[in-house]
Amino acid sequence: MQRANTLFTLLMLLAVGLFANGCAVYDVAVEERNVSEYANDEKIAFLIEKEFLADDLVKYMDFDASSYEGLVYIVGEYESRAQVDRAIEIAKSVDGVRSVTTYLLPKRAGDSCGTTDNLEIYAKVKNLLVQDKNIWSTNVEIKTLQCNVILLGIVGSTAEREKIIDYAKSVPGVRSVKSYLRIKRNP
Repeated sequence: MQRANTLFTLLMLLAVGLFANGCAVYDVAVEERNVSEYANDEKIAFLIEKEFLADDLVKYMDFDASSYEGLVYIVGEYESRAQVDRAIEIAKSVDGVRSVTTYLLPKRAGDSCGTTDNLEIYAKVKNLLVQDKNIWSTNVEIKTLQCNVILLGIVGSTAEREKIIDYAKSVPGVRSVKSYLRIKRNP
């Protein structure tokens, strides 16, 4: 009986673990990258953000790092050029980083676009992508910054990339759209 209870407990823990990580499993299943590339990119982004958190100059909440096949993108707002330089230096120091691209804007006091506006824009763009059954929306990372949309990820075709950009541009309140979407295969 003890052994049956132990086995049941282990199976339940495994099921909970799989359920909790279900999004990650799904992401890998529909990814344009293979499992190894995906895992390596997640590790790179994690290590960069960990260093951002530990750094006194770089403020973790101001910068976001993403990696796609070792190509790192830093998106955020800055207070000083020294903060930008330090964020880039941190990113370049992480093993596996092939290049660093930034989309950084100076913080603007009194900007008419606030957090609520950015969240609303994000939700509307994400909703448009999820509704389109011809787009793997989990392959697209959407960032909103001062009502600007930044698109990151790897997609399957030029047509898919253009459709995603058009969706982002169609959302009311979007000031601009910057696409860093890369094409993995082009049928």
